[in-house]
Amino acid sequence: MGNELRGSNLARAMLERGDKQVWCAIDDESDEQAMIAHDGNDFTAYIVSFKNGSFYCTGGMPWLCAVPIKISEVMQNETIC
Repeated sequence: MGNELRGSNLARAMLERGDKQVWCAIDDESDEQAMIAHDGNDFTAYIVSFKNGSFYCTGGMPWLCAVPIKISEVMQNETIC
């Protein structure tokens, strides 16, 4: 694994370098929990800042954990697991 940034550490680094909105899976327990589907609901948000130990989304809500994610269009020939 080395020194590769992941999870909330990566989200903080992206904001520090000037990224304006970072699409993230969010949770208040852990990065691992953020990546788990919560009863069929997707807990994702655009994260716009990190201050006082919390990540803040475009709606102004604070979150303790924010894991950057990618969202891409599914094409007809792709299989979804």
